[in-house]
Amino acid sequence: MIKSFEVASGESLPRVGRPQGPPLHPLIHAAIIMDGSGRWAEKRGLRRSAGHRAGVDAVCRSVQAAPGLGIGTLTLHAFSADNWQRPSFEVGELMSIFAEFLRGSVAEWVDAGIRTSVMGRRDRIGPALVADIEAAEAATREGTRLHFRLAIDYSGREAIVRAARTLPAGEEATPLEFGRLLGADGRHTEPVPELDLLIRTGGEKRLSDFLLWELAYAELIFTDRMWPDFDEADLEAALDEFRHRERRFGAVPAPAVLVAGGVQ
Repeated sequence: MIKSFEVASGESLPRVGRPQGPPLHPLIHAAIIMDGSGRWAEKRGLRRSAGHRAGVDAVCRSVQAAPGLGIGTLTLHAFSADNWQRPSFEVGELMSIFAEFLRGSVAEWVDAGIRTSVMGRRDRIGPALVADIEAAEAATREGTRLHFRLAIDYSGREAIVRAARTLPAGEEATPLEFGRLLGADGRHTEPVPELDLLIRTGGEKRLSDFLLWELAYAELIFTDRMWPDFDEADLEAALDEFRHRERRFGAVPAPAVLVAGGVQ
């Protein structure tokens, strides 16, 4: 099992809007910045698109493994708002890969009880891909085993601004309500569980404008593993690291109580 994950978070702090006590959502909400696919391909003398296509296999492995590892919500960063700066042919290939992935996965997701939703803007992607997104969301909306969220043309900063603009003039929102507006993303009104864990592959150590509000109290794990090589063992190792961290949410741990026979 891979154990080369690096701790990147400091002392855990309280989640905004969450009362003290047992977590409201016992299942984990994990997010992954899927980095390294292009570099993976270049090291092998392949076109970058070959790495992106190999990355789809890693997505499938993670989605299939997530429920059995205790993940209830899985959010993957597929294409950021800044990725439009890449060469147009690479962007076009990525959009084709997204469409093929969605169309080819819907039946499996329905059978597996996986609900799918896509975050991000839809006014800058082609109408055919928008139709594929809407079809996948409609077909899988009854899934309860896993909520699989895919971020396409997504920016954390833009999401915060968009949520702020939805507030009625002069009305203040609590952090909890504002978080709900962010999760709604203009389309989905049900609340999304607080983010527990962010994993970034590919060796880079930055957030890249991903889930900036939601990451406030999440644990961060970085790995050098390139995304196409990321497998169930890597995901399990990250979750094992996460579960062994002490998350106090700003509170002081309860002092040990001396009782007959030892410490309780």
